[in-house]
Amino acid sequence: MAIYAIGDIHGSINALKTIFNQGLIKKDDKVIFLGDYVDKGTDSKAVIDWLIEKSKFFDFKFIRGNHEIMMTTAKSSPDIFAEWLQYYGGATTLKSYAINDNKNWSDKIDKMHWDFIDSCLPYFEIEDFIFVHAGLEKNKYLNEQNEHHLFWKKFETPVIYNPTKTVICGHTSRKNGEIADFKHTICIDTFAHGGMWLTSLNVETGEFLKANNIGQIEKGKLKRT
Repeated sequence: MAIYAIGDIHGSINALKTIFNQGLIKKDDKVIFLGDYVDKGTDSKAVIDWLIEKSKFFDFKFIRGNHEIMMTTAKSSPDIFAEWLQYYGGATTLKSYAINDNKNWSDKIDKMHWDFIDSCLPYFEIEDFIFVHAGLEKNKYLNEQNEHHLFWKKFETPVIYNPTKTVICGHTSRKNGEIADFKHTICIDTFAHGGMWLTSLNVETGEFLKANNIGQIEKGKLKRT
């Protein structure tokens, strides 16, 4: 069994499908998605549909991202809803569902999709790896982490959380399309929705597969110590 992480998808369904079409990820592998399935990109609905369907056959774990939080909290406040639309790419998400920004918008999204979002994890730990959307605050146990660090803080240069663990994260987009490998922390948000790559990383071997929305791929391996 291999352990894979997949970075921020942001509605990039073609890139997601291209990764899995390569046949590298097997059904007995564990795949941890790092959150931000929705917003900004054009096909948020298709991404969640695909993830729900494929999770019947693959061993998937889903981390919650700040965009899932914004989408959920937008249901409770007109002001947050307006902020989500304007600043977080929520308008493209509604467009993918073919619904308007009226007051009943949330009722027109399939309950299975809301259940999917609600079921996402704040973090996931397995063997020598911790998976989280944004990052971790040092000197705090996982169950003591606050939401700002887990989901919102930009970790341009993260510090060591635990010398015996490697943190795998997304959120802080690397607009050059390159994985940011700090050895103790690896950020694989490689700006899929912005014309760059969606990254799949074998966290044990350092081998990666990137795909973009026009079906191109790039393979490589991190130089691990």
